[in-house]
Amino acid sequence: MNLPKLRLKKNEDKRLKGGHLWVFSNEIDTQVTPLTDFAPGDQVIIESAQQKPLGIGYLNPNNLLCARLINRSTKHSIDKSFFVHRFNIALALRERIFQQPFYRLVYGESDGLPGLIIDRFGDHFVIQITTAGMEALTDDIVQALQKVTKAHSILLRNDSGARKIEGLPSIVVQAHGTTPEQVEIVENDTRFIIHPHTGQKTGWFYDHRQTRKQISNYVQGQRVLDVFSYIGAFGIQTLKAGAKECWSVDISAKALDELEANAELNQCAEKLTCIEGDALNALQELAQQGEKFDVVIVDPPAFIKRKKDYKPGLNAYRKINEAAMRLLNKDSILLSASCSMHLQAKDLLDCIRSAARHIDRNAQVLEQCHQGPDHPIHPAISETEYIKGFITRVTPTN
Repeated sequence: MNLPKLRLKKNEDKRLKGGHLWVFSNEIDTQVTPLTDFAPGDQVIIESAQQKPLGIGYLNPNNLLCARLINRSTKHSIDKSFFVHRFNIALALRERIFQQPFYRLVYGESDGLPGLIIDRFGDHFVIQITTAGMEALTDDIVQALQKVTKAHSILLRNDSGARKIEGLPSIVVQAHGTTPEQVEIVENDTRFIIHPHTGQKTGWFYDHRQTRKQISNYVQGQRVLDVFSYIGAFGIQTLKAGAKECWSVDISAKALDELEANAELNQCAEKLTCIEGDALNALQELAQQGEKFDVVIVDPPAFIKRKKDYKPGLNAYRKINEAAMRLLNKDSILLSASCSMHLQAKDLLDCIRSAARHIDRNAQVLEQCHQGPDHPIHPAISETEYIKGFITRVTPTN
């Protein structure tokens, strides 16, 4: 194949041989293959110091995470046919697991397609591209997705913050058909109206599907508080599972309006109370008012977005968990979750332990929560495992 070579330094091929897909700029032999010879998005054949081909990748010479391996074979081009093959493999997994067409179809590195996310909402698809290498292949991606899925519409939500690192613009583009402003989806037998053009990320978070099912086993006849509720993925499902009532807290008035619409859709609006405001302040005000709940759900946005945010982020997790525990009845349930890639499950558990001890409570972990199977974990790339959570029983110490 007639592609330029990207040569690694001696012994810097071990990670790729072990299954990883990333190459950092300090691992490249820039004496032989200067990075100044490449432009963002260029495809290359990555080779070892011994000039053995390791596969085809794409690169951005301006980043520390310089190149990503996309195909271990060098015999075939990265084109529409390549994506048709990869999409068929990804689709086969999701159709094996889910009876209805609502899931993450492509999850980046875990599906062998770094820099590419595709969420499916029935016949409508939303794509997120986060790298220059994938951006250069947009036409092939869209055409392949049409061929494999017969999509009615494909929307490019290329407005994530990750694109800035790659020097890419923030844009939303209709790539095929017309994606409606509102789309109805089903998750765990609960209906939701989502907004693909304007909602967070692609308009929905499929990653906590299993967790929402798990916590629903604890809510029958209970009073539930859903913190960081967004448009009701957790809260509405607890009401459908038999919760007596659900109070939902979110800082976004728009999200709460959409949550109320979803409650109406599922005929449970009379059991819903919405509170607009900062989560920690809202929890403290509820405590001052003497409110108590049987189940509290805390699923915040990532408090630790970068490694340097670790210490303040960890403190934020401890504070929000402590505030949540103060609102629990004597023998109640806390679901504490995190989507921070840089926070390990053991550290979240330590936040729960610390919060419980600070207010003189006992904590018993009942279940651990993980991302769903449409977000498979790449065994060589720990960053693909980002969802973690614990369902914990919280009781008095005596």
